[in-house]
Amino acid sequence: MQLQTLLTALEDYSWRTQTDTALDTQQEITSIAYDSRKVVAQSIFVAVPGTHTDGQRYLRDAADRGALLAVGEKLSIEEQQLPLPYIEVPNVRIALADLARTFYGNPADKLCTIGITGTDGKTTTSNLISTLFETAGRHNGLMTTANFKISGQEWENTTRQSTLEALEIQEFLHRLASSDVPYAIVEATSHGLELGRVHGCNFDVGVVTNITHEHLDFHKTLENYRRAKARLFEMLDPQRDKGINARPVAILNRDDVSYEVLKPYCRVPILDYGIDTEASVRAVDLDLRAHSTRFRVLLPDGEGLIETRLVGRFNVSNSLAAIATAYSQGISIADIERGMAAVAGVTGRMENIVEGQPFSVIVDYAHTPDSLQKVIATLRPLTQGKLMLVFGSAGERDIQKRPVMGRIAAEQSEFFVITDEDPRDEDRESILRAIAAGAAATGKQEGKDFLCIADRTQAITAAFARAQPGDTILLAGKGHEQSIIMGRGEKLPWDDRRVAREQLNKQGWRA
Repeated sequence: MQLQTLLTALEDYSWRTQTDTALDTQQEITSIAYDSRKVVAQSIFVAVPGTHTDGQRYLRDAADRGALLAVGEKLSIEEQQLPLPYIEVPNVRIALADLARTFYGNPADKLCTIGITGTDGKTTTSNLISTLFETAGRHNGLMTTANFKISGQEWENTTRQSTLEALEIQEFLHRLASSDVPYAIVEATSHGLELGRVHGCNFDVGVVTNITHEHLDFHKTLENYRRAKARLFEMLDPQRDKGINARPVAILNRDDVSYEVLKPYCRVPILDYGIDTEASVRAVDLDLRAHSTRFRVLLPDGEGLIETRLVGRFNVSNSLAAIATAYSQGISIADIERGMAAVAGVTGRMENIVEGQPFSVIVDYAHTPDSLQKVIATLRPLTQGKLMLVFGSAGERDIQKRPVMGRIAAEQSEFFVITDEDPRDEDRESILRAIAAGAAATGKQEGKDFLCIADRTQAITAAFARAQPGDTILLAGKGHEQSIIMGRGEKLPWDDRRVAREQLNKQGWRA
């Protein structure tokens, strides 16, 4: 694609170099990169600021690797020091998204794009939507915290990013459009919305699971966090016509406080769902079992009987969000019933680890106060003995939730071990102590009621050593993740499921 074509994607920019007149704008651009190490000849380098560094520090590296020009925000160096032509923009992340969507041929205009946001349940709900659409013969692509899919072909998300950068998202959408896959299902986190990663996705459908306490390290206040989530619904345009029979709609959870928060931002029709309210899509006659769930779903023009292997009341809510989404796009109740019955579960979500042991081991991604409480509430009636937890809290992330999670563990379990989640560059012991403070405030005593063991393998081993027949041990916070982040981004190989099996085998248990 010619440079002059790409530049039309930028609404507001100015040259900050004296070499712009000498630059041939008819040159072909081969690629776009925001990591200088991925720059190749004839590419554009987008200097995006990060948490620990700034892309402007790598202009020389990008130039040496063959970049034709760089795009970024206000320069931090003198123009005379620039090693390559530089275009200044007011928001470099939006510029990255605009350049990417133009470079890849505006793929979202050829797709029905569905965005899923919320604090908890996004990945499960996204996978449910994908399965319901596939069951109905509607091929789709899926991008979530845990996995990617294209027309049923699945692979793990090993990036440790829930919502990828705009460049990767637009490339993925391009793959779908080029393969005649008509639907794109994209997990849209608050970070992804706030930082413009999903800018240019032209969403047709917006779905919310819930909004609770999370990411206040980034958003600072709950109001800012809610506002970030609302951006998804502001993107829904009732006048947008892609000519592909997409039906613009907002899928809201009427049981959740987010309903009243998000409703004013919706300019498209709203289809709400719920269990405890008179929602348009409602679950009644819930039958919550140890290994399955059954309920009737009431729809605006009928009802269906849902049977699924997903467990827990919170998964009924996730199921309703997916059912409402499928229904809004004209998928029949018969296909919805078949799709829900076909769901096998989501990796690292309420995943049962069985090696012949007489106690239950569950791996779940629950890493917020609300999700931890919901998983505990699900496991409690299924546990004959003690309910024990192994969990932590991420370093360099929301510190306010740490004592809250300690209090929840103290009040709602018989024993727990506080351990690493992703310490990053924060002191491991200080994270554990912050969580323990919440437990101690309830009167619980370290050594008697709980342990603090930073090493996650040792923490899991300690919990297993205390287990008796009929007990349940919940390994929370990591779920599907394949690494623990230590220091400045060092990823140590990790898998809760693998470690759990190894430790059970060492105790003599084998399936």
